[in-house]
Amino acid sequence: MEIVEPRDFLAGGAFREKDFREAIRKVDWAAYQDKPVLIQGCSSITLPTWAFLVITASLAPYARSISFGEIKNPIPVSGKPGVPIGS
Repeated sequence: MEIVEPRDFLAGGAFREKDFREAIRKVDWAAYQDKPVLIQGCSSITLPTWAFLVITASLAPYARSISFGEIKNPIPVSGKPGVPIGS
């Protein structure tokens, strides 16, 4: 399972919408083609809910499945592991 860490989209450890959206635009989301992806939960910094939705929307055209939370207990968001989204 591939892991996307929301903290990787922060500027200097702080959430700034402009910097977040720019970082999202720079990601090659095709690298997640046909892979199950976990959007790691982020307990050390508070992010707005929509930030996770933006990441999910960016992954959806590529990922086989998308889950949220921790690797030990992922919460399915879209698709099922092993089944392409939209199938």
